[in-house]
Amino acid sequence: MRGVDDEPDELDGVLNAVGPRLRSLRQRRGATQAQLSRATGISISTLSRLESGQRRPTLELLLLLARAHQVPLDELIGSPVTGDPRVHPKPVVRNGVTFLPLTRRPGGLQAYKQIFPPRPSAEPAQQVHEGYEWLYVLSGRMRLVLGDHDVVLMPGEVAEFDTHVPHWFNNPGPGPAEVLSLYGPQGERLHVRARPAGSG
Repeated sequence: MRGVDDEPDELDGVLNAVGPRLRSLRQRRGATQAQLSRATGISISTLSRLESGQRRPTLELLLLLARAHQVPLDELIGSPVTGDPRVHPKPVVRNGVTFLPLTRRPGGLQAYKQIFPPRPSAEPAQQVHEGYEWLYVLSGRMRLVLGDHDVVLMPGEVAEFDTHVPHWFNNPGPGPAEVLSLYGPQGERLHVRARPAGSG
């Protein structure tokens, strides 16, 4: 039977695992500590000490990092092992888009279901960053502007691209769009089938 004396050891184990988990999440996103520092307001030296285990994380720091990495807080500290293989998504809303994580381990490929509200008047604002993205449209429509290409993805269509290429995507409406997305440095290779905007 576990007693009170066991709890400090268990807490130490949880806290010691946070650093490697934070490093893995950052590297999976292809972000540098400098980029993460700008996104969170946490100094580079603090981020380095957190990742190396030289500093214990506070709740305030964990909340900032969870928001930056777009993951639930319990993913940073590690969920207890229950033997249940099912993933119980906890939605996160960012810039109006709902993210439901479909994977629960940090590092490697990450899968999400995303729900995009209609924004028919949005103007393309292409960006570039480290990584690779793959998306599959479940319902609705998604407009993808990738370099010089401007396409509208319909339900059942797939797109994949290197995020070093300038890109932007948005739901042109009229209703919400549901998308399955994979994020990772390499992604999953599936045949791309996208219809150019305006073609019948």
